[in-house]
Amino acid sequence: MMSTLTIAAAGDSFITRRLPEGDDAHQAISSLIGPADVRFTNLEVVIRRQEGFPSAQSGGTWASAPPEALGDLKKYGFNAVAWATNHTLDYSYGGLEATLRALEQYGFVHAGAGRDLAEASQVRYVETRSGRAAFIAVTSTFHESWAAGEQRRDVGGRPGVHPLRYQTTYRISAERMKQLKAIAAATGINDYQELMAKEGFSPDYGDSEDVFTFGQHLFAVSSVEGTVTKPNGHDMRRIKGLIGEARRQADYVLVSVHSHEMAGGDKEKPAGFLTEFARSCIDEGAHAVLGHGPHIVRGVEIYKGRPILYSLGNFIFQNDTVERLPADFYEKYGLTGEHNTADALDARSGGDTRGLGANPKVWSSVIALLDMEGGVLKQLTLYPISLGYGQPRYRRGWPVLTKDTEVLTRIQRLSREFGTELTVDPDKAEARWTAVQADI
Repeated sequence: MMSTLTIAAAGDSFITRRLPEGDDAHQAISSLIGPADVRFTNLEVVIRRQEGFPSAQSGGTWASAPPEALGDLKKYGFNAVAWATNHTLDYSYGGLEATLRALEQYGFVHAGAGRDLAEASQVRYVETRSGRAAFIAVTSTFHESWAAGEQRRDVGGRPGVHPLRYQTTYRISAERMKQLKAIAAATGINDYQELMAKEGFSPDYGDSEDVFTFGQHLFAVSSVEGTVTKPNGHDMRRIKGLIGEARRQADYVLVSVHSHEMAGGDKEKPAGFLTEFARSCIDEGAHAVLGHGPHIVRGVEIYKGRPILYSLGNFIFQNDTVERLPADFYEKYGLTGEHNTADALDARSGGDTRGLGANPKVWSSVIALLDMEGGVLKQLTLYPISLGYGQPRYRRGWPVLTKDTEVLTRIQRLSREFGTELTVDPDKAEARWTAVQADI
């Protein structure tokens, strides 16, 4: 008979500072997280001292923290982290390997990145008093060169993240397709791709009357215009295979997915491929899908009795207190070698008038407690946390439990679109879903 399992899940830990010495504010949160069997957060920084060099691409901020920051995550009670994100290779392969060493040193169960695809995609296991939980982590948000490479018997693999790629198709009318092809012919936007295909350096996209590649973008004729995204079939087959292995080796299977992609222009709504991916994971045997990435919360779906949390938002968010940034960051904002980190952060935020620092939704989030029994969710409870919106950037970013239920009512609204009804209790400052409630 399948055992019970409790999961405490928090979103992105973008940690760049140390917990203040003697500050016990974290203990209220650790007392909430600590009793759970699996205690999860997403690590969104590189753990390093001087290892690695700045990658030509970053996740937006070249993000790093010293190894001791992992000790601070331990103080919150976490025992499992994902680290497949858009920041994993901010400091190239040296930063990835330094992070790997630090995670091992601090005893975390970790998944989602590694020295080749086999390691990055490896199923990890959390051994608990209630049973064994398998843990798989992927990301859909990354530079294409960051995907871990598959090893062959004659050539080694490449360090990187466990990828969940996707294809975007832009659907347009037949009349617009004619216009698009005319623009391509007039501008020569496809000339280079066509040459590469003729010379065998890239595949022939197989354009037809109703399907056309414009630059790097795929368009298709449709009576209903819009954008459709689908998960990459090769990646889906690999991930489904991992789930199939994991469910035969553990009591519960948990899938973590880091995804910034959205539906249309609304960050609160997941892209279509993410919804399809999450449901496919459940269909294949996963018991919960834990999402994060957009730095705000998204809705909850209870699919076949199992939870999909499309985004848990931020747990720790300190992207404005990185100590050093490479020249690329300064050049983007028209700054020179005479400027310092504070100058660069001021330029990005416009003095805290724009960007993530100015968005109150970024600074309110939740901790989720999931009670699983017999392979399905029996109860989900969400507790609101505040990360200090309105405070100076060097103070905000640490989580504290709050009585403000605004974030709970927001998740309640977003969850209704997935047919999930959460009950918000303002007196207890929590939102709850129970299997009994769902059956009524």
